[in-house]
Amino acid sequence: MGNDLFGTVHPAAPLAEKLRPRALDDVVGQKHLLGPGKPLRVAFESGKPHSMILWGPPGSGKTTIARLMALAFEAEFIALSAVLSGVKDIREAVLAAERSLAANGRRTILFVDEVHRFNKAQQDAFLPFVEGGLFTFVGATTENPSFEVNSALLSRATVYVLESLSDSDLSELLGRTAMKFDEDARARLIGFADGDARRLLNAVEMLATAAENREEQILDGPFVDQALAKNLRRFDKGGEQFYDQISALHKSVRGSDADAALYWLVRMLDGGADPLYLARRMVRMAVEDVGLADPRALRLALDATETYERLGSPEGELALAEAVLYMAVAAKSNAVYNAYNAARAFVSKDGTRPVPLHIRNAPTRLMKDLGYGKEYRYAHDEADAFAAGETYFPDGMPAVNWYQPTGRGLEGKIREKLDELRRLNDEAARKRK
Repeated sequence: MGNDLFGTVHPAAPLAEKLRPRALDDVVGQKHLLGPGKPLRVAFESGKPHSMILWGPPGSGKTTIARLMALAFEAEFIALSAVLSGVKDIREAVLAAERSLAANGRRTILFVDEVHRFNKAQQDAFLPFVEGGLFTFVGATTENPSFEVNSALLSRATVYVLESLSDSDLSELLGRTAMKFDEDARARLIGFADGDARRLLNAVEMLATAAENREEQILDGPFVDQALAKNLRRFDKGGEQFYDQISALHKSVRGSDADAALYWLVRMLDGGADPLYLARRMVRMAVEDVGLADPRALRLALDATETYERLGSPEGELALAEAVLYMAVAAKSNAVYNAYNAARAFVSKDGTRPVPLHIRNAPTRLMKDLGYGKEYRYAHDEADAFAAGETYFPDGMPAVNWYQPTGRGLEGKIREKLDELRRLNDEAARKRK
């Protein structure tokens, strides 16, 4: 704690704030943006600030870069949090920027943290002032700006993608603290941080408090594990990382890489994803990517879902692993998926065609008198239970062949069967002529 001239007690700044870089060369990580000749380094050295969106995971340095911009360009710095701020706060920031420009000619860097949490109207409120040059807008987001930032604002800002800090970056940052760790403790702490600088430094503060009465000055691995409460790895259940990892799981199954599919499944479970959500996605994979090449995949996915519902975690997770491994090695076909989409597209654009009379239901005498069901051929009474040459589409509908089974797995047999049925239909059509 500290005191100002009036005796007011202020809480001590957290370690992350104390170690915040004061110069561009002090920034840890992001060499692809801040190294010599790289985009942000060039922007800083040009002396001409421009509006930007900094997109990256937590603790990757977005706020630090924004603050360094204000120092480099000798500009006022106003920070807003989209979680805590509203239109009123935006108006106050605009007034402050106008006062600064009128009083001393200093322009303003307006930094908006978690800009994706502002709605469209709030984001639109920045536009006239960005265009008029009143302030340079810097937005920080952990979400994909393509989806979360208005196109009008996005078109006026350059997007820079920041990366999670590497283990070597985190090790360098750890070396700037006063704490001493053995190699095991360093490795565990860096793994705990999971690429997040703020998370690392917050953990160091927790360890410093826990080690106050400890005789040994060098902290070891078991002490780190004991002092830090068990924490899940960073995983935003509703954000970009969630959908990236779901995509990776689905594509690993589709690509028949069993080990990669298992990795992403376990990674998501370890990160706190809802196992039943993953189970539902597996059901989708079974019908979309395995399909009729191996119909057992769908049954196994449904069984895994039911098993998890009965056993819960962690026992039920083994059933999910079994299902995902089976689907990864199963024969693949998206023929059902493609056929369904083709039929859906046709129906959405086509008119309402009447059902042909011969395949209408005729439960009453009136319907029979009107010709409902007349000349219908009962397939079971025909050779091989197939009424060759019969038509089931509406009259006048163009010929379609949406379902194109592959030669893989069971669909190879299905294709042979369909080819034979088409041959019989063609033969019946020739005889009618």
